[in-house]
Amino acid sequence: MLFSSIPFLFYFLPVVLICYFAVPRVAKNAVLFLASLVFYAWGEPRYVLLMAASILVGYIAGILIEKNKGRKIQKFILGIAIALCIAALAYFKYADFFISSFNAVTKLSVPLLKIALPIGISFYSFQIISYLVDVYRGDTAAQKNFIKLGAYVAMFPQLIAGPIVRYSDIAEQLTNRKQSFEQVLEGIKRFIIGLSKKILIANVLGEFVDKFRNVAEPTVGLYWAYAVVFSLHLYFDFSGYSDMAIGLGRILGFTFPENFNYPFISGSITEFWRRWHMSLGSWFRDYVYIPLGGNRVSKIKWIRNILIVWALTGFWHGADWTFIIWGLLFALLLMLEKTPFGKFIKKCKPVAHIYVFAVILLSFVIFNSGSVTQMAADLKGLFGVAGIPVWNDITGYYVKSYAAVIIIAAIGATPLPAILIKKLFAHKEKAVVSVIYSIAEVVFVLGMLIICTSFLVDGSFNPFLYFRF
Repeated sequence: MLFSSIPFLFYFLPVVLICYFAVPRVAKNAVLFLASLVFYAWGEPRYVLLMAASILVGYIAGILIEKNKGRKIQKFILGIAIALCIAALAYFKYADFFISSFNAVTKLSVPLLKIALPIGISFYSFQIISYLVDVYRGDTAAQKNFIKLGAYVAMFPQLIAGPIVRYSDIAEQLTNRKQSFEQVLEGIKRFIIGLSKKILIANVLGEFVDKFRNVAEPTVGLYWAYAVVFSLHLYFDFSGYSDMAIGLGRILGFTFPENFNYPFISGSITEFWRRWHMSLGSWFRDYVYIPLGGNRVSKIKWIRNILIVWALTGFWHGADWTFIIWGLLFALLLMLEKTPFGKFIKKCKPVAHIYVFAVILLSFVIFNSGSVTQMAADLKGLFGVAGIPVWNDITGYYVKSYAAVIIIAAIGATPLPAILIKKLFAHKEKAVVSVIYSIAEVVFVLGMLIICTSFLVDGSFNPFLYFRF
């Protein structure tokens, strides 16, 4: 079930919220846990057992790790529990990748398992692992209440696309979370903003991406347009889901970490990864990079650490060599920025932004390739060595058709709209300005909700159709 779907918006969410706010505080976690299991079971009921088993492993292991603090068996329990989480993730997400890679090397034909990927398994597996490691380190106490731990792991707002929420960040909120009318309104606003980013921008840009793959006569210009459009599509799709998750969390009384902070304005790749999917980057830093020694080791080991972390980061995103190549590309660039080149781009900001933008476009073309063969073909198309023309009428037609949404997305991916709104309502402390701002905000949010729901009810409605050039 997607957040941007009729079943979720008109059936599941209203019923859950009515039940959630109707029950006393002591029962809210149970309602949240049950609702999350229903949400998870909507697409593939059998995988609820997998999630329940994973939660049970985390629950028992957490208590045992805490009870055996200081004993040798403590590390053994942690290792077994993490191994079980990784084994489940490896089997369901990567089994066919390993088999196909084995077939490619050995020239054998071992049949693929063709296992359906359980939704959210990458996210909830990482959350269980971080919880167990934090209990082992003594950073948080083991949760003795199974319902509370289950509500944390299965929590439906951030199950599909994150952010990755650490148990230590919401442990107190699971027991004592304060809720207010203002907080609910803030959550609703954030959810609708995310919904608008997903439906009105990401989905429309996604149409361009889909059509690009079916163009009979692509050009170099169309490849670059595709690179720009897919990068913006991915950002608005992913950040839109994160906004919806954070908004739902606020409605339910939780504060989730931010996941994006205008990554396209970055002046280096290092900065980009401090702004893009921040919860994932910090997870790999704290649970892989630093335990390996971080940068407080010899240069050779530091290079090893960087390569391991970014190969895993790429692999986490998908089961294909293109994702590993994508991750290793960032590893090489991050190491490059530790050389005099990094000092140069810090001093020369125009060059830095051009460099970062070019790398982002190139990297996301690799990310979306689907296979090494397709990746090679896409890169040839980008760099004009595929024997195709630079431009043609078809390219012009597509670029003009989607120009309005591309421009809106490009501006929306920067802090410019927020800056303009802040300047426009710079004197909100004045009563008149405050009233105008409040009315404008309500009108805008309700307008976006009406447009989004109209689009969902009538899929042919495209709000950008009337702005095409």
